[in-house]
Amino acid sequence: MSTHRLRFQLNGETREATVPAHRRLIDLLREDLELTGTKEGCSVGVCGACTVLVDGDPVSACLMPAVFVDGASVSTIEGLSPDGVTLTPLQDAFIRHGGFQCGICTPGQIMAATALLADNPRPTTDDVKRWMMGNLCRCTGYYKIVESILAAADTMAGDGGQGSGARAVSASISADPQSPIPDPRRRG
Repeated sequence: MSTHRLRFQLNGETREATVPAHRRLIDLLREDLELTGTKEGCSVGVCGACTVLVDGDPVSACLMPAVFVDGASVSTIEGLSPDGVTLTPLQDAFIRHGGFQCGICTPGQIMAATALLADNPRPTTDDVKRWMMGNLCRCTGYYKIVESILAAADTMAGDGGQGSGARAVSASISADPQSPIPDPRRRG
């Protein structure tokens, strides 16, 4: 079995690791580097729980071979806080707006939403729905996740998370019967 020496940026710090060729990124992060914030859900790349950013792009760490991060920049949920204590506006919005419950999918949701807000700082409700389609949640019903992301966008834009984005999500979801995100208030 061949091994590979990796050198990459992890949450802003240079890291080196020697891994077998078959090692997945999630195993490197969780087992070798003891960063357990990234969760493994489905193991086949469809649930989004293991989402991390590689060179700013969201990827499924359960599918990516660790050797692919050689020379790359990897960001995990542990690296979002600038000082390890202060929450980002997105993390704060998930707490304030109830964007999580059990917490299994939350790191992946936040990492995917971080990439969204970097790509589109003022997303619409539809932009958020489309971007977040690859991140599944069995607890929240998605409404609060969308609201949290829009509130974070408002906060980051300077209107304190109380702008039209977070308030408009309710009307938008309930007004669109074809919405990929079910309205938790509508039964059947």
